[in-house]
Amino acid sequence: MPSQAVTTVALLGDPDAPTEIAHRVARKLPERLSERAGDGREFDVHVISEPFTAGAEDPATLRRRVLERRREQDWDVVVALTDLPLHAHGRKLAVDLDHEHGMAVLSLPSLGGLGFQRRARRAVEDAVLNLTQAQAAGADGTPRREPLLTFVGRFAPIRRSRTDDEAVDLRYVVTGPRGHLRLLLGMVRANQPWRLVPGLSKALATALATGAIATVNATVWSLAGSLSSPRLAIATVGSIALMIGWLIVDAGLWHRTADASPEARQRDALYNASTVVTLGLGVLVCYVGLVAVNLLWALFILNDRVYTSVTRTPLDGGQYWTLAWFVASVATVGGALGSSLESDEAIRAAAYSKREQERLRMLRDEHKEHER
Repeated sequence: MPSQAVTTVALLGDPDAPTEIAHRVARKLPERLSERAGDGREFDVHVISEPFTAGAEDPATLRRRVLERRREQDWDVVVALTDLPLHAHGRKLAVDLDHEHGMAVLSLPSLGGLGFQRRARRAVEDAVLNLTQAQAAGADGTPRREPLLTFVGRFAPIRRSRTDDEAVDLRYVVTGPRGHLRLLLGMVRANQPWRLVPGLSKALATALATGAIATVNATVWSLAGSLSSPRLAIATVGSIALMIGWLIVDAGLWHRTADASPEARQRDALYNASTVVTLGLGVLVCYVGLVAVNLLWALFILNDRVYTSVTRTPLDGGQYWTLAWFVASVATVGGALGSSLESDEAIRAAAYSKREQERLRMLRDEHKEHER
């Protein structure tokens, strides 16, 4: 390959989060690749959003789809990004590389939750350089199979793995309990739990209304004052759990397949765990917000003499805090009922199974357009 040749690189991302990540990575990718290549080579980077995982999670099927797109567009190198956890022969895949065809498939959840943007950028850079260097070496002799620096390390929960697939000559898999935890955190991050809070607007409105009424209720004053901190903590956990359970049931978020294989059960467990954690984070943020709003409301509306006459307890800082805490739990239960009024779109975005249905719908729409 000539030193001044332009290498065409395609970042093929699943819709939503993978495409957003691809765009962020692509901003400085040509300059960084040229700098790291160090031989005067230039890179032309394109970002394509396409549901290449629609209706399939088998790595071989995904590679075949990516290869077809590469041949159609005549790209030199293509790196496919997906937010789905990929499995093969009971192992959780991080990345597959096919040097012969200049192709890589990267499962973004394998990068974990912390330092995700940095790891994603480095993983894409390493994959592209690995593939282009192998192509350059293959032109003169035997292609090299250099390890990916992003995944190599004494403490990294990802290891290079042997593969019986002839189309894959470099594979990394997630290993050990720490690796599985990293994968789960990566799935939660891919779910983008911060999007859930705006999606719960009607539930929040119901919860705020419930809290506003409960704050001025004398019976609630007496109950809050009689509860110890452990019982208040139990009320917090119970109300959050009730909210999560209601959202899962109401929006149909629990993932269940007819496949009884161990691999399918592991996949379902990952999907459901990521959904529960994502919803838990979103509901927890809402709960903290309710505590703050209820505390401000109580400071504004409560009268010390009236409160003391009912509860026989002076209204001090501790009483304000206890009341706001207890009312937040009561309001969260009310918000669970209000969540039935929500549009399911934002809530369902927390579940991989629902996003998979959306990708399948997009793929069908594209086929209909081509047929016209």
